[in-house]
Amino acid sequence: MPMILSESKTSELLEKYQPVATSHLLRYAILGKIERGEDVIPDIQGRQQVKEDVVRALLSGTHPYLVSEEGTGKTRLARSITKLLLPVPRIKGCPYNDDPKWPKERLCPRCRESKHPEREFGIEWITGEERFSRIQGNEYTNEAKLLGLKDIAAIARGMSPKDPLSFAGTGVFHANRGLLFVDELPAIRTKVQVLLHPIIEEKKAILEEYNWEYPLDLIVVATGNPEGFSHVNEVPRPLLDRLETIYMDLPDEDVEFFIMINERFGMKNGDIREEERTIDFPDVSDLGRKVYTPWWILSLINKAVRQSRTCRWLDRKASIRGTTRAIDHTYSTTEMEKRRVPRLVDVSKGLKLALRGRVQLRQDLVDFENPRETMRKVDEISDDLLRNALLDLSNEITVGWKKEDVMKEAEAMVALAPSQWAGFLRRSSVLQERLTELENRGKEKYGLDGEGERSEEILKAINRDDGIREEYLVSAAEFFANVCAVKKWIYLQDAEDIFTPREVSWGQKGTWK
Repeated sequence: MPMILSESKTSELLEKYQPVATSHLLRYAILGKIERGEDVIPDIQGRQQVKEDVVRALLSGTHPYLVSEEGTGKTRLARSITKLLLPVPRIKGCPYNDDPKWPKERLCPRCRESKHPEREFGIEWITGEERFSRIQGNEYTNEAKLLGLKDIAAIARGMSPKDPLSFAGTGVFHANRGLLFVDELPAIRTKVQVLLHPIIEEKKAILEEYNWEYPLDLIVVATGNPEGFSHVNEVPRPLLDRLETIYMDLPDEDVEFFIMINERFGMKNGDIREEERTIDFPDVSDLGRKVYTPWWILSLINKAVRQSRTCRWLDRKASIRGTTRAIDHTYSTTEMEKRRVPRLVDVSKGLKLALRGRVQLRQDLVDFENPRETMRKVDEISDDLLRNALLDLSNEITVGWKKEDVMKEAEAMVALAPSQWAGFLRRSSVLQERLTELENRGKEKYGLDGEGERSEEILKAINRDDGIREEYLVSAAEFFANVCAVKKWIYLQDAEDIFTPREVSWGQKGTWK
C-alpha cells in the first residue's frame, strides 16, 4: 500500500522534490550510510565480500548478477536494496509509477491522455519496497510476464488491440523507478532473456506491436546458478556483458546459526511509521563523483583489460565495456573507503568485479563442482593482469631513471607506515622529480581523466585541497613502490601495509597451485 501522508506533509515534500534517477537515489543513500559508518545491507549476515561487491556495483549505477546455489539469501538481498530507496511521488493509481513532475511525453498512455493527471488522479507516495517487482524464471516465463499482455476487458469494451491503452504492463513496468528482480535468469528461454537488453542498455521497454517505446528507470538484480549446474539456457554473452557477476556462497557456520535463531525467534526491528520516516531528497551537487584519478591509474586499468584479450588462461576475452566498468568500480571502491584518490587496491577490487562475468576460464581450468574455486581463479587472474599492466607501464616510464637513486628512496619509504609516505615523498627530491615527470607525461599524452576533465584541472583541485593532496601523494608513493617491485628493484611480497598484485601460480600439468 502507498504511504499515507497528511496533505500538509505531501505539499511540503513536493515543494522540495525534484525527479532523480533511481541509480542516483541509491548512490545518495549508500554514500550516506558509508559516511555514517552504517552497514549498507544489514539484512544479510556475513558474506562481507558479496555485500561489498553489490554496493560497488550499485554505486557504479550497474546491475548485479548474483550467482549461487539455492538458499543463499539472494531474494532477501535484492529486497534489502529497495529499503535504501527514498519514497517518491506517483500519479495516483498509475501502474507504471509515473512521476507527477515528469514531462508529458514521458508519461504512460493513461496519464498522458489527461491534461493535468496530477489534479485529475491525485498524488500518492510509494516506498522503495513498493517499487520491487519479481520475475520468477522458469520454462514458462514469457514476454507477457516480463513486459505485459493485452487487456481483454478493454478490448471487449471496443478499444483497438493496437492502442497502447489496451496494453497491461507487468513485471518490468511495475519495477519502474525501483528494482526488477529476475530470479533464475538462465531458466528463462533465450529469446525472452534478450528482451532485457534494451531495458538495461537503453533504459526503455520497446513494444513494436503498439509502436510505443516507454522510458524506464530501474535497477535490475538477476540471479542464476553457477556454470555447469542446472542451467536450462545459457545467458547470452551480450546480456552477461551488461551485468556485474557476483558469487554468493552460503554463510559460515556461526553466521548461519545466528540467522537460524533470528528467523526462529523473530528478532526484528520495529516498523517505522510513515510520518516518522525521514525523507531527505538529494541535492544535485550530492550526486556526482568526487574522485580524482591520476592518469597512471586509468592507464593501468586500460592495460589490464587489454591484457585479458591475450591471456592464455582465458577462452573468453573482456569487451570494451569491461574497461569502462573497471573504471566505474574503481571509483566506487574509492568512495566506499571514504577516499577521493584511487589506489592500486581499489583498481584490483574494481577490476575483479568488472572482469568476473566478462571473461571465461579455459574449460580445463573450470571446477564445475566448486564454483567458489572457479571464481577465485578468475579473481587471481585479474590481479595477474594488473601486475602485467604494471610491468608494461613501468617499462614505459622508467626510461632514463637512475635505478640506484630511485631504489634507495623507495626502500626507505616502504620501511615507513603508509601514513608517513606523503611526508616522505614531499622531502624526497628524487621521487618529487619522478612525480613531476609523471604529471607532465599525463598532460602531454592523455590530457583527460575518466570524467572528461583536463589533467591540469585535476591537479588544480588536488593542490587546492590539503586532504586530497595528501591522498594523491600516498597513491603516487604506492605506485612508485610497486613500480620498483615489479621491476625487481625492491621486494614487497611480505609487506602487509602495501598492496601488490600477485602473479598467478601454477603447478604441474597446468593445475592451479
